Amino acid sequence: MDREIRELGIYAQEIASVARNLGLDFYPVHFEVCPAEALYTLGAYGMPVRFAHWSFGKAFYRLKMQYDLNLSRIYELVINSDPAYAFLLEGNSLIQNKLVMGHVYAHVDFFKNNHYFQRTPRDMVERMAAHAEQIRKYELIYGREKVEQVLDAVLSIQEHVDSCAYLASREGKGKTLSSLKKPSSPYEDLWEEGPQEDLHEKQEQEDLLLFIMENSSVLEEWERDIVSMIREESLYFFPQIETKIINEGWATFWHSRIMHELDLTDEEVVDFAVMHSQVVQPSRLALNPYYLGVKIWESLAEKNDMGYLFEVRETENDISFIRNHLDRELVEKLNLFNFRKVGAHWQVTDTAWEKVRNTLVQNLVNGGNPKIVVVDGDYEGKRVLYLRHAHEGLDLDLVYLEKTLLLVQKLWGKTANLETVIDGKKVLFECQNGSVSRKHLSRQLEV
Repeated sequence: MDREIRELGIYAQEIASVARNLGLDFYPVHFEVCPAEALYTLGAYGMPVRFAHWSFGKAFYRLKMQYDLNLSRIYELVINSDPAYAFLLEGNSLIQNKLVMGHVYAHVDFFKNNHYFQRTPRDMVERMAAHAEQIRKYELIYGREKVEQVLDAVLSIQEHVDSCAYLASREGKGKTLSSLKKPSSPYEDLWEEGPQEDLHEKQEQEDLLLFIMENSSVLEEWERDIVSMIREESLYFFPQIETKIINEGWATFWHSRIMHELDLTDEEVVDFAVMHSQVVQPSRLALNPYYLGVKIWESLAEKNDMGYLFEVRETENDISFIRNHLDRELVEKLNLFNFRKVGAHWQVTDTAWEKVRNTLVQNLVNGGNPKIVVVDGDYEGKRVLYLRHAHEGLDLDLVYLEKTLLLVQKLWGKTANLETVIDGKKVLFECQNGSVSRKHLSRQLEV
């Protein structure tokens, strides 16, 4: 093992040199070799150290089962930090690790230079370790069951943060992480002392976690702290959700170019070709982000110089990447189409390239999550939390909606309402005293 580690270190330096000569610019990368169980633990938790929660265990067993049944395999994981950390699967062949290293350096180049990652803390590994330690302390003080109930509620709405505010400049108006500083706090990016805001906000607010953290009538300070920590972690992960296709495509595009610059044996060339084809193989069941991403990058490389590619890498996310660069030629070449399930069968619904592109874009809005906005925190003067689903063609899952609204109501402390559209009709869900009711709205409510 020691010999293997030393060899990997030598190859890592060689591959890094090739990557830099090709124009990539990345943070230092520390590579670690991990057994499968450790790697899938990292995949489930998302970080080397994170607070304990049953949902992470559920994710771990799903990933491990897929690995054990040879349904899928994670060759590596890379952490967006400075320095970056990359974890390689124990048992990878040498040629697999060479490809993975090239892939990792391109990911870190993307993390370092893409606009959507510019506000992510580069010391997030240490921050999440501090979060985990603080939550363990709360478990000792208040009991594990009570802390877990808070985590259950907060994690059910963890996607509902305002990533746009996170990207705002320090001088910009509105609440950003940098404007919520309290220097003496370990969570200085997310806390602010002072009076609560007027709950009658004229402008709808997208950051549900922040609104509840600042305005809930029932949360104790330690509970607000947990909301703050989960919010910070959600904001850290959100750019990765928004750039899955462009980022994986970028890494795949460059690992191919890097491998062609290395002095490989004939056997390694064949092994690389097989592994690369497996990575970019289209899926019959879902969109393969590696496949779509690399095909768009290859198309851009055929028509533009490298300077333009680096500019796209710096400024775009998945939505703009697909909207701007998935054209008719590519849609037809990749045989992309819209489809849906009708009864027991899947049917093609559209092949027009613009509709195919627009459907892909629509599915990526808000990271693929429904957009829920805060309309009012004191509806009808009764401190009722009034939320609205920004309906964009897809109805909410009603079972998930009702269960989640119950958890939101617990965090808020008073009645929580959610306005949405079901089967083309406006519906208001009202949650109070542990139960959810619904009624149809004949007109837009004044809030």
